[in-house]
Amino acid sequence: MPRRRDAVVRRGMRHVGRAIVEQPGMFTLAFLASSLYGGMTVASAYVLGEVTDRVVLPALDDGVTSAGALTLAASAILGVAVLKILGILGRRLFAGVMGYRLQAEYRRRVTGQYLRLPLSWHQRHPTGQLLSNANSDVEASWFFVAPLPFACGAVVMIGITVAALVATDPWLALVGLVVFPLVFVVNAVYSQEMSPRMRRAQQLRAEVSEIAHESFDAALVVKTLGREDVETRRFTERAEELRDGLVAVGRVRGLFDPLMEALPNLGTLAVLLIGAGRVADGVTDPGALVSIAYLFTLLALPIRAIGWVLADLPRALAGFDRVTPVLDATGETPHGTEVAVAGTGGAGLGVRGVDYGFEGATRPTLSGVTFDVAPGSTVAVVGPTGSGKSTLAGLLVRLVDPGTGEVLLDGVDLRALREGEVSAQAAVVPQGTFLFDDTVRGNVTLGADVPDDEVWAALRVAAVDDVVRRLPEGLDTRVGERGATLSGGQRQRIALARAVVRRPRLLVLDDATSAVDPAVEARILDALRGHPADRAERPSTVVVVAYRQATIALADEVVWLEGGRVLARGSHEQLLAEVPGYAALVRAYAQTEVAA
Repeated sequence: MPRRRDAVVRRGMRHVGRAIVEQPGMFTLAFLASSLYGGMTVASAYVLGEVTDRVVLPALDDGVTSAGALTLAASAILGVAVLKILGILGRRLFAGVMGYRLQAEYRRRVTGQYLRLPLSWHQRHPTGQLLSNANSDVEASWFFVAPLPFACGAVVMIGITVAALVATDPWLALVGLVVFPLVFVVNAVYSQEMSPRMRRAQQLRAEVSEIAHESFDAALVVKTLGREDVETRRFTERAEELRDGLVAVGRVRGLFDPLMEALPNLGTLAVLLIGAGRVADGVTDPGALVSIAYLFTLLALPIRAIGWVLADLPRALAGFDRVTPVLDATGETPHGTEVAVAGTGGAGLGVRGVDYGFEGATRPTLSGVTFDVAPGSTVAVVGPTGSGKSTLAGLLVRLVDPGTGEVLLDGVDLRALREGEVSAQAAVVPQGTFLFDDTVRGNVTLGADVPDDEVWAALRVAAVDDVVRRLPEGLDTRVGERGATLSGGQRQRIALARAVVRRPRLLVLDDATSAVDPAVEARILDALRGHPADRAERPSTVVVVAYRQATIALADEVVWLEGGRVLARGSHEQLLAEVPGYAALVRAYAQTEVAA
């Protein structure tokens, strides 16, 4: 137990040092302001002692006092008070800036890691946990910073106070100072008891956030299936666990706070009891006793300041322990130095012996996949559910890297291209359409400086320009959270326009037109293939994950994927005649469409 307690204290002190090292300027200013406050607080004890001896006692003895003495006493008290106020203002201002800067910096670091880490890492971590890491965990990590400069200034204040006590009356100082060892013992025990409780509370905060995020995200499912009671019960159970965890934290703090408050007061009481006898014996004078008693009263505040930091350190360590794995996570997508071939036409695509398997899977999702796509052509990837089509789509735009093999863009391995080159040359429109709670223009451009005529051209290619023109404010119409004010097909087409406006040389559509009727889908694919009314340059290379016979028939070539392998390639008519599995799947979807 002592070894574990020492470990908690050592980690806490390292964390304090980390905060100081990362914000040395703000900490120094806050520390100086806090030291000014502490020095003036000690000075006020001497001022009160001098006022007692030179003004109060003579007035009581003689019944009169001089105006000069009163003026001098008032000036001294006022001057000390003004300097104390300046110290308080500086301490709070600079400590606040320091704390918020640390929070902002670590939020940037955490979100920067989210952007750098590959998609496979995100798939292993719930969204609610990631939100908690970037928000409440970062906030908890630096919550102790607000009282930190005060606590460090309090150490200076304690040193000045102890020296003043010893200089005034060593024996009375010794009587009161026996409380200090008790203070540090109590703090050490408190840190040890609080740490596991705070870690548990932080974990439960993340779990509550995760459940809430899932419930809100799946609001349509919850409501349409009548699962409100189930979700409410699930959230309530975890929220009650969090409540109990926070109550456990409160119990420990409730015991610790009064004890820390009482210890300095016990020292003051001992000084008064013994000091009264020493004044009666003539060993010391009343002014010295008043100064010493007041100094011990003042010690309660710096000790409390130290206690505030120590009280928040377990929570800070718990939060930082949850942030650190994100900051230390490996698996960033490495980049090379190659530059993609310049041009506006479609890119050549090559897939060579690609294998890919998800972590923990018993067999690979893709195995030995090999095929080529000629520049400017359209290829349909067709296969039964679970054959690896979406995984292949992600590989083509380097959302993930193959375990073995390579994906080539104009003959260059995607892994050899420098950062930003793949996204500049290729775009994917995934199955799940996501729109931001922004305008149509904002969702198409994503903040890029794109002229409105190019936005309209992209909307025209996506066959959604007429829909946007009918909206109340056209391009400036807000679409709501996740595009809630639009139909599923309209959302898909705006997402497609988002990809098209960037003029990608390779466009990957992962079942991105499933909510669009066949006639509109044919218009879209026709425009993507280079309809003269919509494109002046050679068409993009298009790879489309497709099911509909009408869509597949528009492709220059079809790649039949089954069990993670390419089992056949050729035209739609050729595969219908030669591949029974392909023919059965296409006809099954065709019958479904007719029935619908």
